[in-house]
Amino acid sequence: MKTKTLKKNKVNVVTLGCSKNLVDSEVLMGQLKANKFDVEHEGMSDDHQIVIINTCGFVDNAKQESIDTILRYVEAKKQGAVEKVYVTGCLSERYKKDLEIEIPEVDAYFGTRELPKILKTLKADYKHELVGERLLTTPQHYAYFKISEGCDRPCSFCAIPLMRGKHISVAQEELVARAKTLASKGTKELLLIAQDLTYYGLDIYKKRELASLLDKISDVEGIDWIRLHYAFPSGFPMEVLDVMKAKANVCNYLDMPLQHISDNMLSSMRRGITKQKTIDVVNQIRDKVPGIAIRTTLIAGYPGETEKDHEEMLRWVEETKFERLGIFTYSHEENTHAHLLKDDVSEKIKRKRADAVMALQQDISYKLNQQKVGNIYKILVDRKEGEFFIGRTEFDSPDVDNEVLVKADNETYLRVGDFATVKIYEVSDFDLYGSLV
Repeated sequence: MKTKTLKKNKVNVVTLGCSKNLVDSEVLMGQLKANKFDVEHEGMSDDHQIVIINTCGFVDNAKQESIDTILRYVEAKKQGAVEKVYVTGCLSERYKKDLEIEIPEVDAYFGTRELPKILKTLKADYKHELVGERLLTTPQHYAYFKISEGCDRPCSFCAIPLMRGKHISVAQEELVARAKTLASKGTKELLLIAQDLTYYGLDIYKKRELASLLDKISDVEGIDWIRLHYAFPSGFPMEVLDVMKAKANVCNYLDMPLQHISDNMLSSMRRGITKQKTIDVVNQIRDKVPGIAIRTTLIAGYPGETEKDHEEMLRWVEETKFERLGIFTYSHEENTHAHLLKDDVSEKIKRKRADAVMALQQDISYKLNQQKVGNIYKILVDRKEGEFFIGRTEFDSPDVDNEVLVKADNETYLRVGDFATVKIYEVSDFDLYGSLV
């Protein structure tokens, strides 16, 4: 039974999962706003008529979080707190038929590429003239910038191609126009994202065109930083690094998930690269852009991973000294090639191995940070939190990397979204403390 009046055409969009999902939600919200809907992102008020949940289906924990969120809003619907619950995104794309049977209370399920269908269901028009327009959920000064959709890579452990489909690049002209729109609204930093940045252009230009795209976007007035996320090591287009060196607003930063180093694991993962070639790629990148910050992501406990494979990974991490590193425990995903293998590493050992890698990385990060004491850096101020203004250097991406803390006192005032110059005087494992220069 309804206990209150719900605001007609008020929509709460809830986003789960990665930055690529976040962009999809922002585009959806932009379309809804243009259709005179009152739209919020993860709104705290409980007077929404409609809830749209943009789900993640990447690994077990993410899937469970998505299901729990759906069930929470279905219960709210039963209580009369919302009228309609819609589900979109990766989980819905992958398990739509199962979800319709298991949670029939949801009003409709949509896939990852069904934005027009969602709008039609809400009796809203898909406004083609708004393509590229978004309602940012990030602070205005930075935005995730998706340059392609889907993935053609055959990695054995990954279900993304099942949920996102084949690789589709967005035309360069369209992306430049989108960058100009964001810049005109105060965005200073673009974080380029895709399932695989390095595949960009192969479908529409018949060659890798990430370097060309980067060169064009770097000319957009008002864009001060451009950051590259999710590059694939095999076939990495080295000319990208020439643009990075030539253009001051292309950050000396590269996110390249490498997953493992053991030849045994790389082969089974179908990564199309060997241990030596992986080492060579990292060395080439560092030789070409001295001082670059490389972020990587690894997997612990893939089927067949032995203690020897794990020790090999540890030695490589210690030798390579990545500036930034994260690690996942392997998730056994149905309909992937790896699902044909026996998931023979226990959850306890997976966690233990992941923890060992992160303990090693914590020590590496601290030692690298110690080398920064006394150095001067340009930072972008993201927020004020308690007694500190918190920002990042060009070597750090939001939410996942190091932060620079500047004490907010009577003599120090910084504006969120502005750049500042600071001198580092103290560090911890993942934070740096600086004073204004």
